[in-house]
Amino acid sequence: MNRVIITFLTSVFISSFVCMGETRTVSLEECRNLAINNNKELQMARLHQQGAHYQRKAAFTKYLPKISATGMYMRTGDEVSLLSDEQRNSLTHLGDAVQIPGLPLNALGEKLNDALRTDTRNMTAAAIMLTQPVYMGGKIRAYNKITNYAEQIAGDQAELQLQNLIVEVDETYWKIVELHSKKELAEGYIKLIQTLDSDVTQLIDEGFATKADGLSVKVKLNEAKVTLIQVDNGLSIMRMLMCQLCGLDMDTDLILADESATEAVTDLMPAEADFNAWHGRPELRMLEKSIKINEEKVKIARSEFLPSVALTGGYLLSNPSVFNGFEKKFNGTWNVGVAVNIPILTWGERSYKAKEAKTNVVISRLHIEEVEEKIELQVNQCRQKVIEARERYVAAVGNREEADENLRCANYGLKEGIIPVSNVIEAQTAWLSAHSDLISASVDERLANLYLLKSLGLIK
Repeated sequence: MNRVIITFLTSVFISSFVCMGETRTVSLEECRNLAINNNKELQMARLHQQGAHYQRKAAFTKYLPKISATGMYMRTGDEVSLLSDEQRNSLTHLGDAVQIPGLPLNALGEKLNDALRTDTRNMTAAAIMLTQPVYMGGKIRAYNKITNYAEQIAGDQAELQLQNLIVEVDETYWKIVELHSKKELAEGYIKLIQTLDSDVTQLIDEGFATKADGLSVKVKLNEAKVTLIQVDNGLSIMRMLMCQLCGLDMDTDLILADESATEAVTDLMPAEADFNAWHGRPELRMLEKSIKINEEKVKIARSEFLPSVALTGGYLLSNPSVFNGFEKKFNGTWNVGVAVNIPILTWGERSYKAKEAKTNVVISRLHIEEVEEKIELQVNQCRQKVIEARERYVAAVGNREEADENLRCANYGLKEGIIPVSNVIEAQTAWLSAHSDLISASVDERLANLYLLKSLGLIK
């Protein structure tokens, strides 16, 4: 029994450990898809787009008739009286004032008093009203266009957020590749120094090297170990950032499919790329639609000068009712009408609003011209950086080959006793720098192409 319990607990512990340290291999495309499906900011942008869609739907209902129902009950302390106290008293004593034999005028006056009572202390009313706009000065149509443009702007904003997310994922992805390659490079450099340390120790024992040479090698070895720790920590942080972008647990051990891709891909910048495609960037589309929105706001401001016309119709029900004298029962009647509102004097308020709207249109046009100039400059800069990154990569390849040959000659010279230890250390340092520069140049070329595509608005 004890053996069974121990075996069960061990399996549970191992399963938990495996779940906590899950290893997952992903490609760049998979990282993008995970980020798109789990990014909170992108989800909020899409919800804003959905909200703008509903707002446009609500704006369209302004064309349609509105039907509303209203109910009311009111208790008053006194009822509405059609007769004064003096008139009621006169009717009650009508027979005393006018005496006609055989005619009960007092009773007749009392009946008249009762007939003219309204008994409005308890009033109940209900109404159903229909209102159909006929002419509102064009503001309904302008408002519908504004909400339509607002929905398109929300869609462009969601697309812009998607592009920014893809750029961030790609940056993180290739930074992890760079750090992983540099980690392997640092480990290889440590092995080189350890081999040199072993050789120098033998040379010291044989009297062909000094203790200072041995100490110099050990200093380099310690520096290399510190560098490896820094690179390893940076790599762990970047992996956690990628997990956060992809919506995964922070302790997920991500392995990227391109972690061994230390060589750059040639012709990253397509020769047939349309370098005028930046005119269709989401930022510019949003600004163009903002101009149209401001133009519609000018129309709304002008509509304040124009009359508005609406048709009305309904049915009114009340208790007590007044359609057949005052009756203590529900009764009602229908009604139709036309409502016209003509603005006459507002002390220039409408004129000021129209001028303000026109000013905003001019501001929007100037703003989009400024943004276009900056984007064109950005595109040209990105093109130059792609060319520069390519040239740097080609130079880095040549430097690596020279550093490899230099290190080979230095190691051979050290074994033959014709080159001092300091020269070998310099050759190893140059070898490390050349390989590190090649890794950075490879990643920089990929990122430069990425930024060019982003500036052209071609990232999908």
